[in-house]
Amino acid sequence: MENNIETKYNKLITILSIVIPLAVAALFGVSFKRLGFDIEPFSFLPPIYATINGITAVLLVVAVVAIKNGKRKLHENLMKSAIACSVAFLLMYVAYHMSSESTSYLGDYKPVYYFILISHIILSIVIIPLVLITYVKALAKRFDKHKKIAKITFPIWLYVAITGVIVYLMISPYYAN
Repeated sequence: MENNIETKYNKLITILSIVIPLAVAALFGVSFKRLGFDIEPFSFLPPIYATINGITAVLLVVAVVAIKNGKRKLHENLMKSAIACSVAFLLMYVAYHMSSESTSYLGDYKPVYYFILISHIILSIVIIPLVLITYVKALAKRFDKHKKIAKITFPIWLYVAITGVIVYLMISPYYAN
């Protein structure tokens, strides 16, 4: 049976799980220039947000090791840091794409690149409610349920973080200077 904390956050999880992907998709088609802002492109952001994805991956792995070693508070802090990194990534990603034209992949591995990119995008949408539900289960001290869903959330989130770095490494040679 759900407790008050879970009930309180269920509606917010649903809203965020719908609004975030829709907002990102909508903002992808909006540019600062078209809005009348004379803002230089944030061309410096892709290596930063790729690094943040890498840091997220490391935090996730270290957090799992921490909890397996009984270090609950360390695990909690690492997971909060991983969530903060994911939020920072998302904000920088949107800012970059609102200020810069899209970059096309021109390399020899297009099928590989597009497979990684498309799976990354789809799973980045799926991971939003999974992370939020997993986090709320921990907040509610429903550690049995938290552990069960974390076993699904962890590999997907790790995949999204790692493929974010791979996508950046594959596309970075083709960014406009």
